[in-house]
Amino acid sequence: MGAAGRDFHNFNVVYREAQESEVVAFTAAQIPDIDRRRYPPSLSGSHYPQGIPIHAESELTTLIRDLQADDVVFAYSDVSHETVMHKASMVLAAGADFRLIGPKATMLKAKVPVVSVCAVRTGCGKSQTTRRVTALLREQRRRVVAVRHPMPYGDLARQRVQRFARLEDLDLHSCTIEEREEYEPHIAAGSVVYAGVDYAAILAEAEKEADVIVWDGGNNDLPFFAPDLEIVVADPLRPGHEVRYHPGEANLRRAHVVVINKVDTAGAEAIETVRANVRALNPRAMVVEAASPLFVENPQSIQGKRVLAVEDGPTLTHGEMGYGAGVLAARRFGAAEVVDPRPWAVGSLARVYEAYPNVGPLLPAMGYGPEQTRELEATIARTPADLVLIATPIDLRRIVRIDKPALRVRYELQEIGRPDLRDALADIARE
Repeated sequence: MGAAGRDFHNFNVVYREAQESEVVAFTAAQIPDIDRRRYPPSLSGSHYPQGIPIHAESELTTLIRDLQADDVVFAYSDVSHETVMHKASMVLAAGADFRLIGPKATMLKAKVPVVSVCAVRTGCGKSQTTRRVTALLREQRRRVVAVRHPMPYGDLARQRVQRFARLEDLDLHSCTIEEREEYEPHIAAGSVVYAGVDYAAILAEAEKEADVIVWDGGNNDLPFFAPDLEIVVADPLRPGHEVRYHPGEANLRRAHVVVINKVDTAGAEAIETVRANVRALNPRAMVVEAASPLFVENPQSIQGKRVLAVEDGPTLTHGEMGYGAGVLAARRFGAAEVVDPRPWAVGSLARVYEAYPNVGPLLPAMGYGPEQTRELEATIARTPADLVLIATPIDLRRIVRIDKPALRVRYELQEIGRPDLRDALADIARE
């Protein structure tokens, strides 16, 4: 049971060469239109000359019965503990065993030091933390290669190993908006990024040009590479989530360093809740407190405008954040109104609001393929706003035609006090 990431990795490292097991199917969830494909023979190995079918998770109980499945492996992230057990109950009721595969069986060991940056939830500020870690390592004259958690939503065989060193590489690999949001900031900072499907092959390539590998995690999943330093980001705007979501709690318990981010916008009580949970679950972890201040193009032009806030898609959907940088910028700089785009949403974006009713008067920048990108463009055009605030990790104006004035809103990480990330990286620097 997966979402085109952890599921494929678990198969590659645990099941692909296993003589005693037969994998009869994958199921797909969370990401639209990633079912109705096959895991290709070029990736599935000699035991699967026809590849392996990928079905929608809604077919799970039927598949267990029809394919006589004995085991079901849960292999995706950023779901509540309660949801995991509901899935387990569904599997058990259908007669199969329910399994979670842990780090020992799935983490690959690198020949160079690995620093992982993961989180307890989607939207904690992992991306800006990764950028800060990478910048500090580059200051130490390290050759840093970032390896990003997978997002293989297209041709899986072609996406086996992907290397991004120039912005043109994003076009070469037909990257979605979600992929661009993760890869482009690394490229802009001068780093090489690897991603894809087969992470043993990716690791072998990354090691050839790295002194240090930075694992750039996805959602709140565990790293695929065994980290020498494990940094985990927590979010006091969602206090308590660090102990209620899978596998975010496992990340928290494993962390060498916990970054409590957004202390500039969270309340004191919420920050203390996160601190207390960190102390209870992982008292040995170094705790770094940080802010994520806003940087806005021409902020004075927001005053008095009706604005449309376009925010990071996964953060708003399965990340369950009710607002992001766009709304904060609108409030801070005196917007007259944050326009609700829901009445104007078209196609799959309208269905996103139905599936995730927690998403308020914001537009999630969903772009998992060309059709959804066109729907995003159409929704922006239909929404009656004076100004668009682009609060996504990349400048959408380069990908989506926006027919209104638009401003970019972004975050960067700033540690507050000591210890800081420079302290956290000290042992890596000595190596």
